[in-house]
Amino acid sequence: QGQLVESGGGLAQPGGSLRLSCQASNIIFRLAAKGWYRQAPGKRRELVASIGVTGYTQYADSVKGRFTVSTDNAKDTVYLQMNSLKSEDTAVYYCWATRAQRDYWGQGTQVTVSS
Repeated sequence: QGQLVESGGGLAQPGGSLRLSCQASNIIFRLAAKGWYRQAPGKRRELVASIGVTGYTQYADSVKGRFTVSTDNAKDTVYLQMNSLKSEDTAVYYCWATRAQRDYWGQGTQVTVSS
């Protein structure tokens, strides 16, 4: 059973930075597309950033130029570097991976941006 475990969430001030990490197990991670979703209170879960098997990245318009998704396949880990944080980035962030028509999700990590 594949698993994803996030870490690195917490409280940041507007304009600050946080880095999320997601460790995979029992998934051939290098062959999986992966990335990050988020869900704010009262809103639908949305894709924040993704990175494909070839390294192609995609971002939500709201985070372009501020967030960077990257992966270290040797460590089965995907990262989300979040800079210039805004209050509207406050949400639960979920790590996601998909391979062989199966989706995997982490348990979520809270990110709160507030002064």
